[in-house]
Amino acid sequence: MAFTEQANKIFLQAIRDYHLTDNVDTPISNPYNRDTIEYSLYLKCWIDTVQWHLEDIIRDPHIEPAEALGLKRRIDHSNQDRTDLVEEIDSYFRHLYSEVTPLPDAHLNTESPAWAIDRLSILALKIWHMKEQTERQDADAEHIARCRAKLDVLREQQTDLSTAIDQLLEDIEAGRKYMKVYRQMKMYNDPSTNPVLYKK
Repeated sequence: MAFTEQANKIFLQAIRDYHLTDNVDTPISNPYNRDTIEYSLYLKCWIDTVQWHLEDIIRDPHIEPAEALGLKRRIDHSNQDRTDLVEEIDSYFRHLYSEVTPLPDAHLNTESPAWAIDRLSILALKIWHMKEQTERQDADAEHIARCRAKLDVLREQQTDLSTAIDQLLEDIEAGRKYMKVYRQMKMYNDPSTNPVLYKK
């Protein structure tokens, strides 16, 4: 099984599990063993799914300012968790291919495997929610048609991105490309580098 075939199945599983309650406060129940890539993929998509719905909630024009601020802080924390997990997934690949000797003409890719997988997780969410739009009973035919056309494009993107990720992993395994893990170093989250925080 190709890596992305497995990943897409796990992403769909996480999204389905979330929507059993469709509540941002539902505790995660990850079915995979902690020290596996499957666990990380499920957790990644769960974080993305909860954040997707937090982003919906915070856009309510009638939301109370205090609630919006709390949600913004929660989204910020979620973004940091997401970034940390992407780096953890890249570390998995770095370890997996640690014995591979790059070919003399090997070169870097524009993004690491895990950041591409991050986009694949978001695509799974877009597909799920766009499909929901095509099934709405309260929407007119024009809306349904527009969403069906968008859904077709999203599915094509999912196929193309899955192929590209699998090809990237094959290239790394064969030594045609090599990867590095860069930490994001988000300065606004660090009390020592955000001037609003360290000047307090």
